[in-house]
Amino acid sequence: MNDSPTIVHHTYDLLLYLVPQLAKFPRSQKFVLADRIQNLLTEVLQALIRAYYLPRGEPKRAALHQVNLDLEVLRYLIRLAKDLRCLDLRRYELVQKQIHEIGVQNGAWLKSLA
Repeated sequence: MNDSPTIVHHTYDLLLYLVPQLAKFPRSQKFVLADRIQNLLTEVLQALIRAYYLPRGEPKRAALHQVNLDLEVLRYLIRLAKDLRCLDLRRYELVQKQIHEIGVQNGAWLKSLA
């Protein structure tokens, strides 16, 4: 649980980086794909904050498992944004690395609860 503030900060930093990038999406994708990415990442942040304050046990594990699922969906949405040329390759790689790091930290947090 000591790593949980770090994962929350990394998720916040990713959201802070992505919001201006999502605003640059073409109009055809801004209100569908960009909104979905932003909403999903916001849900991940909320779930991590909630998990941080939940007592040890099944509700905390359930919240962290949901974060894993949401991160996997987020990976595909970011990949779709790259394939649709809404994100350039450099930004795509940076975002995917950050998502991977958040996933690693989430997995370590889950493992510490076992």
